[in-house]
Amino acid sequence: MHFGAVRALDGVSLTIRPGECVGLIGHNGAGKSTAVNVINGGLAPTAGTVTYALPDGSTGTGPAAARAAGIRSVFQELSLCPNLTVEENLRIPQRDLTGPGWRRRAARRISNALDAVFPGHRIRPKTTVGDLSLAERQMVEIAMGFAEGAAPARLVILDEPTSSLDASIAHHLMDHVKAFCARGGAVIFISHMLGEVFEVATRIDVMKDGKITDSRPRDGFTQQGLIDAMGHVASAPAEARRAASAAERIGEDVLLRTEEGLTARRGEIVGLSGLAGHGQAEALARFFLSRSAGMGHARRPEVVFVAGDRARDGIMPLWSILRNVSLTTLSALSRRGLVDRDAEARVGEDWRKRIGIRTGNMSNNILSLSGGNQQKVLFARSLASPAPIVVMDDPMRGVDVGTKREAYDMIRAEAEKGRTFLWYSTETEEVCRCDRVFVFRNGRISAELTGDEISEQHILAASFEMQEAAE
Repeated sequence: MHFGAVRALDGVSLTIRPGECVGLIGHNGAGKSTAVNVINGGLAPTAGTVTYALPDGSTGTGPAAARAAGIRSVFQELSLCPNLTVEENLRIPQRDLTGPGWRRRAARRISNALDAVFPGHRIRPKTTVGDLSLAERQMVEIAMGFAEGAAPARLVILDEPTSSLDASIAHHLMDHVKAFCARGGAVIFISHMLGEVFEVATRIDVMKDGKITDSRPRDGFTQQGLIDAMGHVASAPAEARRAASAAERIGEDVLLRTEEGLTARRGEIVGLSGLAGHGQAEALARFFLSRSAGMGHARRPEVVFVAGDRARDGIMPLWSILRNVSLTTLSALSRRGLVDRDAEARVGEDWRKRIGIRTGNMSNNILSLSGGNQQKVLFARSLASPAPIVVMDDPMRGVDVGTKREAYDMIRAEAEKGRTFLWYSTETEEVCRCDRVFVFRNGRISAELTGDEISEQHILAASFEMQEAAE
């Protein structure tokens, strides 16, 4: 698959059989999403063919054949229409939902799918999608992929499906994927969360620079071997450094009691955890807005924000990669209202190398990047800012494992310089890297954990404790 001079896919061959769950793994920009769009008929390959086995025993090619073959795709960049209800969104891909009573049929299909994949979800078919949290929108998109339709789902492609979900909700999805494949369905599972890949995949294919460079049964890989096959050499975990440096690194209070009870000190990495959708993102947004008002904020910012929902809150889609990176530093790079373009280019190139943004030209539009590389741009933008407090709303969504570990080291290095981080993450492993953790439940803090108390077991216990007490 070529896009002008760029060869996004270079001789990829892939066969999917009933009952298989294929883990498709690779760094950001390796070609995974392009491969998915070729498989589902969204892109016509520059060379080669994609053939679908149809229910009547024949074969076909093209988007119509893909739909008839039961090919469904769930993308990391959510495709739901925010102004429509959940049931109305289902009608878009399911073209048989027409005529009298279609809303009732749509509501039944999406409700049944949500109940099957995410028991206890609390999402109603008549809810407007724009009123749902990011995690709930992801759940709706996933449920649509498995929902009943005129052509039953036979191959469901899941592209970073758990990037917005907490561990307990992701566990429900893993169980459903395994049950779906056991009934003869097939799944292509793309994720940077390698533990999930090892849990559900029967085969793992590794992509690098538009090629499949390795393909083995799941048991043929170890986690470190898979990281090496992707082309990243992961750095050593940073947990040991936390205990050694925290006492001398953490200074005076810089945040004294928000509405929810959050506090933070200079040089401290404060984690927000708990089940998704329980007020963590809202607490961060309220704090950021309270500290970012006024004319002086652009030149002397107190706080900078890394969005988790990059399409809605993060990227400037009409701007270049460079301008998206340099946005928080333009005041510092300006003299008498004019931006020093050479200095801006140096800032962009520095962060391109430091965080591994995969592009040959920083002047390209931001949408030319893969989703994970767009997230790297938002991360680079925040760290390039002089703001002493960094608010991060699940910033590692869709970022590959090698870059994640490099980012962890950068966060630790910035904290050692006196920067404070407020870090919400749906990944417990990330939260356990923090100096202090506030666990949220029903919009309130149910526990404050420090030191050895910061563990997956304690976080999960605090996540459910308040709910049980209320019941």
